[in-house]
Amino acid sequence: MEGNITYAEAVELSKNPDKEWLYSEANKIREKFCGNVLDTCSIINARSGLCSEDCKWCAQSAKHKTGIETYPIKGSDEVLDCALQNDIKGVKRFSMVTSGRKVSKQEMEKFCEMYKRIREKSNINLCASMGLIGKEEMQMLKDAGVTRYQCNLETAPSFFPTLCTTHTIEEKKQTLCFAKECGMELCSGGIIGMGETMEQRIELACELRDLGIKSVPVNILNPIKGSALENAKPLSDEEILTTIAVFRFVLQDASIRFAGGRINMSGELQKRALLAGVNAAMVGDLLTTLGTSTDKDFEMFKSVGYVC
Repeated sequence: MEGNITYAEAVELSKNPDKEWLYSEANKIREKFCGNVLDTCSIINARSGLCSEDCKWCAQSAKHKTGIETYPIKGSDEVLDCALQNDIKGVKRFSMVTSGRKVSKQEMEKFCEMYKRIREKSNINLCASMGLIGKEEMQMLKDAGVTRYQCNLETAPSFFPTLCTTHTIEEKKQTLCFAKECGMELCSGGIIGMGETMEQRIELACELRDLGIKSVPVNILNPIKGSALENAKPLSDEEILTTIAVFRFVLQDASIRFAGGRINMSGELQKRALLAGVNAAMVGDLLTTLGTSTDKDFEMFKSVGYVC
C-alpha cells in the first residue's frame, strides 16, 4: 500500500479475516522501507520505585504495593559496566530509565556524568528515559552525548485519562517536543492489553506517526501483582500479531520494537511477529521484570533472516 493510510483504513485492515495475508503484507512493507537490519537496545533501571504518579499499569507507582526493589540512583560503576557489556555483545543502544515524574536538575547532573563516562569508554549509542523533564535538562542530556529520548505515550489519547490522572498525554508530547528542539531522535510507543480497543491502538499508532516517531516500542502488558491492572485479561496471539501488523501499515518506516512483556510470548509467536512488522527489540533485563538472553535473542533474530 503506497502512502500513508488513514485511521479508518487502518481500522478496516484490522478487521480483515485473512490474517496471514495481513501479516505477510506488513512484512513486505517492513522489507521495502526498513530492510532486514534489526535495531537493538538495552536499558538499566537507574532509579527504581516510589513514583508519585498513579499510572495503573506501573509496578513502580507508590500508589501500588508490588514489592519491587526501590533505590534512589544506581552507582556509576554499575551503570558503566552494564553499558560496556551491552556494547561488547553488539547491542546498538543503551538507556538509563528512571522512575518518577521527572529528574531534577541536580539529579540530572549526576546522570550526565555517568553518560559522559560511558561515551568515553564505548561506542554504544546513548538514550535516556527520565520522565517529563524540561528543555534545560534535555539539553544537558544532549550535551552529555545522549542522542535519543524516550517518552511513551502509552495508549490512545482517548483512553489515557482512564489509566492515569496525575499527568496528561499532552505533557508527554511536550517532552518529546523539547527533545526534538534539542536535536534528539524520538522514541515513543505504548502498552497493549490494558483494556483498550483495537481502534484505540490504531489511534495511538496514528498519533505516533503524526509526531514523527521513528522508534516505537510495543509493550504487551505483563500484569504485576499489586498493580491496578493485575487482573487484566491476556491478549490472544492473534490480537498481538494483528496490532503489530497494523502498526507497520501506519508506521511504515519506523523501528517497531519488541519491548516489555515479550518474555510471555512463545518463541514461535516471537518469530511470527518478526515476520509481521517487528524490526527492532529491547534485549536483556527490563525495569522490574526479567527480560531475555541477549545471545539467544540474536540467534532468533538471525534465524528469520535479520542482520543484527
